[in-house]
Amino acid sequence: MSTPDRTALIVIDMINTYEHEDADALLPSVREALPVLVDLLARAREREVPVIYVNDNFGEWRSHHGEIVETALAGPHAELVEPVAPDDTSLFVVKARHSAFYETPLAYLLGQLGVGHVVLCGQVTEQCVLYSALDAHIRHLDVTVPTDAVAHIHEDLAEAALEMMRRNMRARTVPAKEIDFERLRPPGRT
Repeated sequence: MSTPDRTALIVIDMINTYEHEDADALLPSVREALPVLVDLLARAREREVPVIYVNDNFGEWRSHHGEIVETALAGPHAELVEPVAPDDTSLFVVKARHSAFYETPLAYLLGQLGVGHVVLCGQVTEQCVLYSALDAHIRHLDVTVPTDAVAHIHEDLAEAALEMMRRNMRARTVPAKEIDFERLRPPGRT
């Protein structure tokens, strides 16, 4: 098993059909974040950082991760899914609520991987990313959120969410280009 200082990249809800009521408000932000996410994923994979997708199941309780990906790729916005689709080395956790941790095996998986630090990216900043950051914090994980690799519905609420993550969860919020997976150690650890 790896040391407890290992970092994992958590990709939240990017496998999406965008067939929900807030999609029109979300899509511009997803398009803006997409190139940054693609680069972040490539850098993490190059450094053999665990990449874990945590994704809604769209209410399809018989779906597994392959079906979720196939459904999103067959949807009206496949061009937003294909560049960030999981590869053969990616791990996948299905969630049903906002937090990546709520009633999922994510905390156990991170423990098995020796992860003490998570980099959270994806969507939606003021919802699933915020709640996942809180749940990571209360599990004593260090959190980094690349501010340009998260997408929002409401820009003002996203800014407030990022400020809450910084103040209340001691999250590091930085542009993705400042994340160096080779040197990255959890904040506050030596």
